[in-house]
Amino acid sequence: MRFNELQRIVTGISARVLSNELKDLELNGFVKRIVHSEQTPVVVEYISTDYSKTLKNVIMSLSEWGITHKRNIREDVF
Repeated sequence: MRFNELQRIVTGISARVLSNELKDLELNGFVKRIVHSEQTPVVVEYISTDYSKTLKNVIMSLSEWGITHKRNIREDVF
């Protein structure tokens, strides 16, 4: 995806914060930045790597935990 596409999808994020997050994701191998300098204006795309897909189970587990936690708070389980 291109930067502006990402900024539209992730509502409420500033361009500066998104740029910093994308740099961190690239540094950690989760996204690949591809620059198409042969085009005018220059087009930059961000593509998720195969390595980023290894986080799927972790994210799903966190999501399930969050749903259960929210339910526990509503039901005053504590």
